[in-house]
Amino acid sequence: MIVGASFDTVEEQKAFAESEQFPYALLADTDRTMGEAYEATRPADDGLAAYPLRISYLIAPDGTIARAYDLNASKALDEHAADLLADIAALS
Repeated sequence: MIVGASFDTVEEQKAFAESEQFPYALLADTDRTMGEAYEATRPADDGLAAYPLRISYLIAPDGTIARAYDLNASKALDEHAADLLADIAALS
């Protein structure tokens, strides 16, 4: 299962998901609880503090984080997808 999250409102998430035709759920973390728990918030003095860091997590069946992928680096999305799929295969 794939789930996305950001600090946007439910309405903003719904509009974004519809416009981009996302086939998965987007969560509205307006109080940043999830962002803080997953260490995806930026420092308050960061010019982009209103936005979460771009991180993907591969969650193991037992609920633990098996891998974390920093999408803030310059890695291309297709490279990220290939890494993620390889890790899923390796952990299966």
